[in-house]
Amino acid sequence: MTTKLDSLLDFDLTKYMADFKAPGVNVDALVSTHKKNIEAMTAANKLAYESFQTIARRQAEILRQGLEEVSSVSAAPISDLSSVNDRIAQQTSLVKDAFEKNLSNVKELAELLIKSNNEVFDLLSARFSQSLEELKGQLEAAPKAATPAAAAAPAEAPAADEPKAAAPAAAKAPARKPATV
Repeated sequence: MTTKLDSLLDFDLTKYMADFKAPGVNVDALVSTHKKNIEAMTAANKLAYESFQTIARRQAEILRQGLEEVSSVSAAPISDLSSVNDRIAQQTSLVKDAFEKNLSNVKELAELLIKSNNEVFDLLSARFSQSLEELKGQLEAAPKAATPAAAAAPAEAPAADEPKAAAPAAAKAPARKPATV
C-alpha cells in the first residue's frame, strides 16, 4: 500500500522540467542538489524525533525512580528516632539527597538534549557545506556552458568619437539631507 508520503518522495521533477531550457542552468544538477537537501532534512527530522523519544523515555524512567524513592521513604518510619532534632536531621538529609538527585537528572537530560541538537546541527551543517560546494561548481560551469559563442567573439572597444555611457541614475539624484532629530 502506497502512502501519500511515498508518492511525494517518488516525485521526479526532472520529468516535468525536461522542457525547461535556461542557458547555463543544469536542471538535473539543481534537482539533484535539492533532492539531497530534502534527504538531509528528512534525516535530521528523524534524528531529532529519535532523540526526543530517548529523552522522553529517560524522563519517564526518572519519574518512576522518583516515585519509588518517595514510596520507600514514606514507608520508612520516622517515629523510630527519639528526638525531634534527629527527625529534622533525617528529613533534611532526605531533602538534600532528593535535591542532588534531581539536579543530577536535570544535568543528564540537558546533556542528552545538547548531544541531540549537536548531532542534528552537524548533519545539517555538513549538507549545507556540500550544497554550497555543489552550487559553486554549478555556477563555475554555467558561464562556460551558457556563452560558448560569446567567448569566441572578440570584445569590441568603444570608438573614440562615441560619447561615454550616461552616469547611473543614482549618481544624478540629488543628495539627501541628513534627518535631524
